[in-house]
Amino acid sequence: MIETRLLQYFLAVAEEQSITKAAEYLHISQPTLSKQMMDLEENLGKQLLVRGRKKITLTEEGLYLRGRAQEIISLMDKTESAFRENEQNISGDVYIGCGEHRSTFSIMQIIRTIQEEYPDIQFHFFSSNADAIIERLDKGLLDMGFLLEPEISPRYDYRKLPFHESWGILMRKDSPLAEKDEISFTELAGLPLIMPSQTSNSGRMKTYFADASVKPHVVCTYNLIYNAGLMVEAGIGYALCIDELINTEGSHPLKFCPISPTLTSDVYLFTKKYQVFSKAAKLFLSYLESDGGRL
Repeated sequence: MIETRLLQYFLAVAEEQSITKAAEYLHISQPTLSKQMMDLEENLGKQLLVRGRKKITLTEEGLYLRGRAQEIISLMDKTESAFRENEQNISGDVYIGCGEHRSTFSIMQIIRTIQEEYPDIQFHFFSSNADAIIERLDKGLLDMGFLLEPEISPRYDYRKLPFHESWGILMRKDSPLAEKDEISFTELAGLPLIMPSQTSNSGRMKTYFADASVKPHVVCTYNLIYNAGLMVEAGIGYALCIDELINTEGSHPLKFCPISPTLTSDVYLFTKKYQVFSKAAKLFLSYLESDGGRL
């Protein structure tokens, strides 16, 4: 069994790319740390570090261990935080995964309300698409996820929230379609499209294209809207996305055009089935479910 301490030592070496610098950071001797790393490699039966003249790099196995070690240390910190919670004054950490949608603002308002009364609670956000959020939920790195029209699985508890996000096309204002107030799937035939990469949304959109007898010409995919906006601005194509994520007012070079007929997605709260929540996470969920949560 690998000790947590050794994983922390390994992560320090990976970060500093030097045994000497990592030893200084960890306040241990360089020979001790060097031996610890050799013992770790011997225990695993794999070379983890390539010890170059100027810096240390990671082997493929070392890169894999770094990812796993980060997850293990994060989970340990999350667990210790839950045990340190004060009975009278609720404190601790709440780990939340969120996709990109405007309704997240309502979640932020709940957090602000909680922090006014419970200033010792810290909230940690992981922003990505549904696939990455589900993966972190499975590993216990998140307490909950707010997902846009996710694939429903019996492994999770879920609740549909009263939020609806509208889909449309992000395009340059000098595009021939920019004069339109709305656009249909049929009008997207042959256009270079930038599509969301997450499994649930991409599968759903393929269905809509098929119903319109259109085969989409996908040139890029994205998981976060910022890069999709840059792709559109660079003239790569038209991005299929939800509204109000990029401010296109004024002199901004892009325009959002809603899809017709109106296409919306619901937002869901996802948690692992049989999950045990910390007091801080329970408090957040109670606010979310109550009238005080503004839902």
